[in-house]
Order: sequence, then structure tokens, then C-alpha cells
Amino acid sequence: MKIRWLVSLQLHPDAPQEPTGVTLDSETLNLVVGGTQKLTATVAPDDADDKSVQFSSSDTAIATVTPVQGTVTAVAAGTATITATTVNGKTATCVVTVTAE
Repeated sequence: MKIRWLVSLQLHPDAPQEPTGVTLDSETLNLVVGGTQKLTATVAPDDADDKSVQFSSSDTAIATVTPVQGTVTAVAAGTATITATTVNGKTATCVVTVTAE
């Protein structure tokens, strides 16, 4: 009597690759009231399935940021922190210092 074994091994090559981190091209910005600067986020690893980030400001009375594009606008003198957040909650920050004209 012969017995045959069938072994199936799946490595799930199509499993989603989640972001492991995010960095910003600047850790600090100095702007005058009315000035703008675009922040660029880089999500790791390179083969992450979803590299999108959402930008937010800790104090929109000081500096606003467009949620998808990352363009910071200086509103009033003071300091605010801009945060970039990946789809799975990884974050990077940039401290923005705004001075009067």
C-alpha cells in the first residue's frame, strides 16, 4: 500500500505591506506671517501598499497645513507642530516657528 502526502505551503506573497515609518523632509521650519512651505513625507518601506499620509497642525491659529498636499501657511506669530500620519498611525513631526513680518 502506497501513501501519498500532499503538503501545501502558502507564503502569502500578496499580503499587504503596511508602512513601518514616515519621515518629513524638514524637522523645523521658520516662516514669516503669510509665508508658505511644502512639506514632503516619505513612507517606508518603498514597497508599502498605501503610502498616503494626512497632515495636521497642532495650532491652526499659528500655522495651517493642507491635509493631503502638506503645504504649510504661516498665520500668526508663534509655534505649531505639523504632524504627518500614515494610514496605520505612524507619525513624523515638524516644528514651525512663525514670526511677524
